[in-house]
Order: sequence, then structure tokens, then C-alpha cells
Amino acid sequence: MSDLKLIGPFKQLLPMTGLPLKGALSDDQLIVLKDAGILIADDKIHAIDNFDELKKAFHEAEIYELKGNHTGLPGFVDSHTHICFGGSRANDYAMRNAGMTYLEIAKAGGGIWDTVTQTRKASQEDLVKNTAKIAKRHLKNGTTTIEVKSGYGLSVDEELKILRAIRRANMETYADLVPTCLAAHMLPKDFAGSAEDYLNEMATTLFPILKQEGLTTRIDAFIEESAFSAKQIAPYFQKGKNMGFDLTVHADQFTTGGSQVAVDFEALSADHLEASAEREIELLAKSGTIATALPGASIGLGCSFTPARKILDAGGSVSIASDHNPGSAPMGDLLTQAAILGAFEKLSNAEVLAGITFRAAAALKLQDRGQLTKGFLADLAIFHTDDYKEILYNQGNLKPCSVWKNGTKVFDKHS
Repeated sequence: MSDLKLIGPFKQLLPMTGLPLKGALSDDQLIVLKDAGILIADDKIHAIDNFDELKKAFHEAEIYELKGNHTGLPGFVDSHTHICFGGSRANDYAMRNAGMTYLEIAKAGGGIWDTVTQTRKASQEDLVKNTAKIAKRHLKNGTTTIEVKSGYGLSVDEELKILRAIRRANMETYADLVPTCLAAHMLPKDFAGSAEDYLNEMATTLFPILKQEGLTTRIDAFIEESAFSAKQIAPYFQKGKNMGFDLTVHADQFTTGGSQVAVDFEALSADHLEASAEREIELLAKSGTIATALPGASIGLGCSFTPARKILDAGGSVSIASDHNPGSAPMGDLLTQAAILGAFEKLSNAEVLAGITFRAAAALKLQDRGQLTKGFLADLAIFHTDDYKEILYNQGNLKPCSVWKNGTKVFDKHS
């Protein structure tokens, strides 16, 4: 066995195994291993056991002995971001806090179209550099897998520019970037035709190129009064599904309707859901679609949170993502946002941690991460504490002291 590494001992190690994908979780369901070690072979976990026992059995391993009290978690998975963009929307934030509405800001020259304009002006090299920079910041905070959407191009050429930039940025950071095509973000103001015409052009022209270049396996759409209707999106999604793309939906952010489409098309996830009511909650809970809460958008817009408690109690699966974007969710700190969501929605530690680990991985259809177990990627966030409860209790102020990705230490606070 080549390239063996042994990390430990951990005062506490939470493998996040043995937990269901759906439904409510209590903290007493969490497995908490004490004095444990993780044996890594190349980029994967080979064994988890008592540190001293592993040290004796695998004396040839390179030892990374932890001094003091440490708690280990799987590397976090952020299943919804928009971190490939140009410019800033600080002006939007100021106007919103001064009382202007989303639509008023858009009419004043802000909103998504402002970022589209600035992203179109940016070179692919600029986008690569900025995306990698943001991804590295996420990585330092324990997020080892980051979904990244296009959607600020809104033409065939500009969407391709963004998705190619995401692919290149993926080579500039240790974090795994998972690309998603969000060409259906809004109807571009400079498109000479109807919403149906635009979606048809994207589906017939862009989708085949995405397949040909292997730029993404995922298609997203924003179903909302300011974007596209459920009826308009249906043929677009059907074409994507027929071509083998996985689907995800920006759903129920301001009005309902998107979650129904997500369930009808068996989307991997329905994201946002701030406007979801009892009907939508029941619909999602009975489906295989994961409900993704985006507390960063609620904080950024000053609106209600996704009804995560009700979704979980109804038997649904809840992932938690940052929605990091320049407009409605500029913070981009997944752990802080997850802790705040937990406080407002009365989520257990187990539910919050599941939402940023294995349930988030499932929202991206990634079956090799989000848990610490043999054969999974050795992605790890390590905190300098003897009690895992301190991590969420500190609401993002307790950052990882080290982060491992694919069996390599990629961040160390003390180095």
C-alpha cells in the first residue's frame, strides 16, 4: 500500500455515518469516536480506528500527530453557489437596506442584469482568477467541494466562457468545483425574442456543446415571476433530461411553483424554498428531491428562512448551502450561515452537520464524500476543540485549524 498517512488522535471524530438521508435527526444519533485516528491511502480513507492501535499496525505510515484537543468532521460540501462572476453589487445591498425592493433595484440598474453586464466585460482569465480566489477562501473554512453555477452570461458564448472558466479554476484550487449550467437565470434584456425562444436556443445550441466539451452534467433554472414560469421551463428541462443532464431548480424563492416542477422532473434538489408552504413541504418530503436551504440569501435579503424544520419533520431531506453570489448572498460563509439557520429553525447539531456534509453531497449526486468511512475521499475539516458542539455554538467564529482534501493537508492555520 503506497502513500500511507495517519492523522490523530482526535478527541472527537464525527464520521457522519449510520444516519438516514431523509427526516429529522437528533444529536444522540451521531456517532462520536474518541481517541480515533484516520488512516489514509493515497486520496481515500483506508481505516478509522483507535489512533494508537493504527499506529502500531501501520508503523510505516507517515504520522500527523495532533497536539492538544481536536475534533474532526468530513469536509463540508456547498451544493449551491454563484462564485464565478464579475464586479460587485455593494450598491444593491445599500439600496436594499435603505428600503428599496428587489424589483425597484433592478429597475434602477441593479439586480442580476448588473452582474451579467459586468461578467460579460470580464475576461475568461479574470473569471478564473476570481473564482479560484473565492474557492480557496471557502477551502480554508472547511468547504472542500463547491458547486458553481453559470448564469451571468445569458448567451451561448458567454455561458460557455463562464463554464470554461469554472473548469480552469478547478485546476487552480484544491477544492473540487462542481459546475452547473444556469443559462435559465433570467431572460436577457438584449435578447430579441420571447422567453420560449431564448430557452429553445439555449437547449438546442448550448446543451450539445456542454456535452461535447464535458463542461457540466447539471442544468438549473430559476422559476419565478421575474425569471421563467413553470410552463416555460418544462420543455427546456425535458430536453435537458432527454440528453442525460441532472436537473436542479431555483424554487419557491418569492412565489411558489418551482418545487412542483422539481418533483415532477425528479430534480436532484429544489433550492431556496423561502416561500414554500404546507403543500410544497409535503410534496418535497414525499419525493426524492432534496430541499436545499440557502440562509445566506435570507440574511442578504432580510427575508424568511427556508422552513427546514417543517421539511425535516415531514420526512424530507435538507441540505444547507451558502448561495454565495454578489447580489443577494455576498457573505459566502457556509458554517456561519448553517449555524444561524439552525438557531432560527431549531435544527439539531446533527441536522445542521448532515446538511453541510452527506446530505449536501447527495444533492450533487456525489457518493464518495460527506462521510468519513473506508473508500471515501479523505476530505477533512479539523477544529481545535474537544467538543463538536462548540463548532456551531460559535456560529462561524471557530474556524478549522487545518483542512485536508484528497488525503493532502491543504490548509494549516499555524503554517
